[in-house]
Amino acid sequence: MSGSTTDDAFAAAYRAHYWAVSRFVARRLDPGAAHEVEEVVADVFSIAWRRRAELPPETPLPWLYAVARNCLANTVRGLGRRRRLLDRIGHHERAQHRQVVAGPDADEPGAWVHEALARLNPADQETLRLTTWEELGVDELAVALECGRGAAAMRLHRARRRLRAEIDRMNMTVTAGDHPHDR
Repeated sequence: MSGSTTDDAFAAAYRAHYWAVSRFVARRLDPGAAHEVEEVVADVFSIAWRRRAELPPETPLPWLYAVARNCLANTVRGLGRRRRLLDRIGHHERAQHRQVVAGPDADEPGAWVHEALARLNPADQETLRLTTWEELGVDELAVALECGRGAAAMRLHRARRRLRAEIDRMNMTVTAGDHPHDR
């Protein structure tokens, strides 16, 4: 792409996806961290500007999510808060209600969904969030996770299987305590 074409593609991606990237970042940080959200989003678009020749013109959003994931990781490492952030991500149901953007729990499916999700490893949690919150398909998931399509499909399959297993495990615990087996 020529210089002005890449500049135009960046400008279009910025206009079209600024709020989606902001929501993506906000969902992954503490609800009171508006200043940090702004800083991370500024970093995302600063890096996107420098790397605008790599920006896919047809589907820039998953690529921007990949940049945002890396910026978030750097921010968390730099602030020495990785463990606390992962804990907050794992227990986001409390925070989700205080954020402007509703997540997948907007219809109140129940805390058990969040509990099951919190029991998964962070990579599985992020894979499920990208496909649920950000509504990415497998091709877009591969771009956001910076891996091949086959690897992304396998990660999603395994994450879903592990989530189902956690839900089943939780359900068995509840039913074992609530229902006698001699009926």
